[in-house]
Parts: sequence; C-alpha cells; structure tokens
Amino acid sequence: MNQDLSIISLIAHASLTVQLVIAALLLVSLASWSVIFSKFIALGRVKARNEGFEQEFWSGKNLNDLYSSVSNRPDGAPLERIFASGMREFLKLREKRVVDSGQLLDGARRAMRASFQRELDAMESHLSFLASVGSVSPYVGLFGTIWGIMHAFVGLSNLTQVTLATVAPGIAEALVATAIGLFAAIPAVLAYNRFARQIDRNAITLETFIEEFSNILQRNAGQPAPAAQR
Repeated sequence: MNQDLSIISLIAHASLTVQLVIAALLLVSLASWSVIFSKFIALGRVKARNEGFEQEFWSGKNLNDLYSSVSNRPDGAPLERIFASGMREFLKLREKRVVDSGQLLDGARRAMRASFQRELDAMESHLSFLASVGSVSPYVGLFGTIWGIMHAFVGLSNLTQVTLATVAPGIAEALVATAIGLFAAIPAVLAYNRFARQIDRNAITLETFIEEFSNILQRNAGQPAPAAQR
C-alpha cells in the first residue's frame, strides 16, 4: 500500500515530542531570518552613512561648522557620533582653560574610544543569537531524530512482522527534525560569518578615523581657535 511520505504528512504523523522540536526549530529559524534581514539593512546603512560623512569630513569644511551641523542630526553615521564626541570633549577642555596639548588630546581620544565601543556594541547586537542558532539547532534537531527513532522502534516492537515498509515512515519522520535543524543552522552560520567580517571592516574604518582625527586635533591643540584648521 502506498504511503504518503511528504514533509507535511511526516510531521503530522510524528510523535508529539518531535512535533514540538520541529515547531521550536521553525520559530527559531523565522527569528534568525528576521535578524539576518534587519542586520543586513542596518550594516548597509552604516557603510553608506560612514562613506558620506568621510566625504564631508575630508572636503575641507571647517571643523567647528561641521561639528555644529553634525550635532543637529538626529540619526547620523557612527563616524559622525565619534567625531562629535571627540570634538565635544576637546572644546570642553579648551573652555576650562586646559592648555596642555597632551591633556586635550588624551581627553578627546578617551571620549572617541568610548563612543567607538558603543558603536561596536550596537553593530554586534543580535549577532550572538545567530551564533547560538547556528551551533545549537543541529543538536536540537538531532535530539528530535533520536527521540523519533526510539518512538518508532517502540511501536515496531508490537508487530509480528517488520518490513522496510513498516520501518521507513517512522525513520523518515524522525529524520525530518534533523533536516529542519540544519535548515535553521546553515543560514545563521553563513550570515554570522558575513556580518562578522563586515563589522570587523567597519571597526577598522572607525579606528582609522580616530587616529586621523587625533592627528588633526594634535596639530590644532596649540592654536587660539579650537580645531579650526586641518
């Protein structure tokens, strides 16, 4: 007698434990895809905004004017916020009559490093979730498979004659859990690796900007007008 071995039929006839495992894996997979799409859009936006600010920064615009315009932007690039934090601390120290160039530069660098860490934490948000999905999902699916095979063999123990036709459906039902576990894990791992490389490149861009802007502040530390020149 022909048996329906479609995925939906196998899931419908699986044991309750296997069905719960499959449902959990599908929910996790849906959540991971949501994170993947949102992170893809967010990192693309970060790259575009950083490139736009770099062009504006190196266009020769007065740093005080640039700081004023950046401060009024509600949703700027990470580079803008790092620049604004450095300039803010630099100007505050100048207002307090700090004349030592080393203290001015150290204060600005500390402010920029703190802002850099906040930006890096924001870019890495939800990345650990993808790592967890990629590492745990196959084992969860394997648990469902083992449980399903045990359940299938317990059912077969009551039969007087066991053939391939009687064994195949139970084994197939159990293997669906492993397949769905891999379906959840593989995209999460690929996305995690891609996003990790993008974040590393963004971090290098931010650190390079901190060093370049620190050199500019050092050259302007002894001038009467705070950081008015390049």
